Amino acid sequence: MNKILIGANLSLLVLFPLAWAAPLMRAGLLPLFGLTEVSVLSGLRALWQGGEWALALLVALFALVAPMAKTVLLALIHLSHAPARLLPAVQVMGKLAMADIFLIAVYITLAKGLTVGRVETAWGLWLFTACVLASLTISILTARRLRG
Repeated sequence: MNKILIGANLSLLVLFPLAWAAPLMRAGLLPLFGLTEVSVLSGLRALWQGGEWALALLVALFALVAPMAKTVLLALIHLSHAPARLLPAVQVMGKLAMADIFLIAVYITLAKGLTVGRVETAWGLWLFTACVLASLTISILTARRLRG
C-alpha cells in the first residue's frame, strides 16, 4: 500500500503542471466567434498583465504553490525524510488547493449565466480536479496508515 501511495503522489509532480497548462474552459464573447481556451497559466498571465497582481499572486498560491508544496511534503513524509507531525500542514495545503477548484466552478457558473458570451468546460478542468481529489485521497490514506 505504501508503494502505491508513493507512486500515486509522485505522479502528481507531473500531472499538476500538465493540468496548469491544459485548457480549463473555452470562452467566447458571442456564439458566432471562436472560443479562446483558458488555462491556469494563461489566466495568471492575463491577471498579471491586466495589473491585478494581488489576485494573480493569490491564484498562483492556490493553484500552483499549495498543491506542489503539499505533494512534495507528502512525498517527504512517505519516504521518512520529514516527520509525520507535518501531516496537518499537508491537509491545510490541500484545502487551499481545493479552494481553487471552487473558484473556477464559480467563474464558469457566472459566465454561463451571461447571455452575451459562451463558456464550455474543457478536459483540463477535469484533470486539475482529479489531481486535487487524488492528492486529498492520498493524504487521507497516509494519515490513516500513520495512525494505525
